[in-house]
Amino acid sequence: MDASLLSADTFNGNAGEQIAPPLQPPGTDMTGICFRDQLWINSYPLDRNYVFDYFALSPFYDITCNNEILRRRSVHPLDHSQLSKMTGLEYVISDATEPNFFVFRKQKRDGPEKVTPMLTYYILDGTIYQAPQLCTVFAARVGRAVFNISNAFSVAASKLETIRQVDAKSQNEPSVSKPASETVDLKEVKRVDLILKSLYSKLPPAPPPPPFPEGYVSQEALAEKEEEVGTQGGESQQPQIDPIIDQGPAKRMKF
Repeated sequence: MDASLLSADTFNGNAGEQIAPPLQPPGTDMTGICFRDQLWINSYPLDRNYVFDYFALSPFYDITCNNEILRRRSVHPLDHSQLSKMTGLEYVISDATEPNFFVFRKQKRDGPEKVTPMLTYYILDGTIYQAPQLCTVFAARVGRAVFNISNAFSVAASKLETIRQVDAKSQNEPSVSKPASETVDLKEVKRVDLILKSLYSKLPPAPPPPPFPEGYVSQEALAEKEEEVGTQGGESQQPQIDPIIDQGPAKRMKF
């Protein structure tokens, strides 16, 4: 691509006449702004060959860099073999994932192998940003943590104050005496006993038990007789057979 076409916003027709630098120098903190040129993105592909020309349109670009000198000489501005022979400010691509992500590093070159990184910029989906410095990131994270901790202490203090007020209010209120346990009224107990006794007296007497069958001997009588026999020293007699108990198949009636 012709360098004069890509640098129309940087030069006024003549390559030797430079326009005035931007109001805010590119070396300052510009993390609060971003740049995007949709017309350029629709016209040219965003790859390693053209991405620097797109970056040169942004306010982050410093026209005093060595890359601009190479552009005037019709040399690719990212030619490392040419940049390594120069000293001063330069931009290099440190990482790229075409066509969505590119990382530019601004650095100061003092020799072929001696460079000092200064700032970092990145292009994400066609929008250019300045990456914050590490100290700025740490300061922001620490400030956010301190802010959240302060809010937590404020909430805890307010809740403790509410609990303290409730406790003080409960202490000031007169204590309600608990009802004493109910005592037993002996007169009432005697009155209930008299009522139950009068009801019991009105009930008819219980019917007598049914008579035992003929020849039946109760277990108590048998036990008494055995005791008498045992005390007399005589032989124990066979207990009488209960006519109600089944005596086996020989005693059963045959039909």
